[in-house]
Amino acid sequence: MEWIQQIINGISLGSIYALIALGYTMVYGIIKLINFAHGDVFMIGAFIGFYAIAGWGLDFFSALLLSMAVCAVFGVLIERIAYKRLRNATRIAALITAIGVSLLIEYVMIYIRGAQPEAYPSVFSNKSFDFFGAQVSSQSLLILSVSIILMIILQFVVHRTKIGKAMRAVSHDADAARLMGINVDTTISATFAIGSALAGAAGVIFGVYYTKIDPLMGIIPGLKAFVAAVLGGIGIIPGAMVGGLVLGVVETIVSALGYSLWRDAAAFIILILILIFRPSGIFGKNTREKV
Repeated sequence: MEWIQQIINGISLGSIYALIALGYTMVYGIIKLINFAHGDVFMIGAFIGFYAIAGWGLDFFSALLLSMAVCAVFGVLIERIAYKRLRNATRIAALITAIGVSLLIEYVMIYIRGAQPEAYPSVFSNKSFDFFGAQVSSQSLLILSVSIILMIILQFVVHRTKIGKAMRAVSHDADAARLMGINVDTTISATFAIGSALAGAAGVIFGVYYTKIDPLMGIIPGLKAFVAAVLGGIGIIPGAMVGGLVLGVVETIVSALGYSLWRDAAAFIILILILIFRPSGIFGKNTREKV
């Protein structure tokens, strides 16, 4: 039953992409910005978790919460310093700024600590369990469990809390939401905070799963998470979850078939195909944009 093991591994990998993709899709849904610095927030989260575990002796869950908190604050700072002034600017200006912020974070990190990779400390004994004849690692199950819990919490926040209702209102019509007394600036900052916290959690989970981190580690996972968001329908939260899971399973299957060198290419082939045949994504609707 090797295929069951591959699917579970793929879902575990896909759940990491989904956590990162949620930040892309939430920010795009609110202010129509592709935040390409989001992959670097993921990288910062991985390093916060690394220093918390290796340097301060915290356990996995404490490091996870600390990383989420720091990344939430970091995401708000990025929004306030780099993006807030560009609310009424052209899309291309905001996009170039996002790329600039991404490069700035990466190379400031390299300047502070160097470009050498770090080996994540082992926080769990990696046992294997028999699941319908397949050997599934405890780390894969842990990653999947934590990711699902975080996604459920996000759904609760978006649909059952005051800030979640404000986010949905601003996403639908920011001007009308402002007239109804919603603080749009605070709502946008909260969106960045939540998305960045999820990216920080994904960074810690990624470090535990793959054991190696470095200052440029956010580039490829960040791009793949963007592909996942587009695949599911960017701006749609369930779409980001499903897109991430699908992308993880596809990558794992490609590797299992012996085409591991094509693993990264598979994500971008999917992006090209989805843009050609269904630009709105799996859950998206084709709507004409007003100009």
